[in-house]
Amino acid sequence: MHELSVCQGMLRQVAAIASEHQASGVESITVRVGPLSGIEPELLAQAFPLASAGTVAEKAALIVESLPVRVRCRSCGAESESTPNRLLCGQCGDYQTQLLSGDEMLLASMELTT
Repeated sequence: MHELSVCQGMLRQVAAIASEHQASGVESITVRVGPLSGIEPELLAQAFPLASAGTVAEKAALIVESLPVRVRCRSCGAESESTPNRLLCGQCGDYQTQLLSGDEMLLASMELTT
C-alpha cells in the first residue's frame, strides 16, 4: 500500500508549513486527487491515521476531493472533461488529446491551530 508513504510525504510538507506559521496543531487537511494519479482515496484515508500518529496533524481531519480528468484536443484546440479510460475530445471526439489534469495529488489547504 503506497498510500502510506504518500501520507508520510504529505505530512512532512504539512509539518514544515505548520512550523513556518508557528502552529501548535492542524485541524484539517484538504487534498485533491485525480483518478489517474494512482492513489486510491479510500486507502489514503485508511493510511492517514497511521501516518499522522505522533505528528502535528495527529488530530486533523483528512478531506479528499476528486479532480476531473481534463484534456486539450490537438485537432480542434478545445479543452474538455474526459473519462479516465477514454481521453477523447468532448468537442470533436478526436483521440489526439493532451492531458491537462487528473493525474495529480495536490495539498489544497490546511486549517492550522495557533
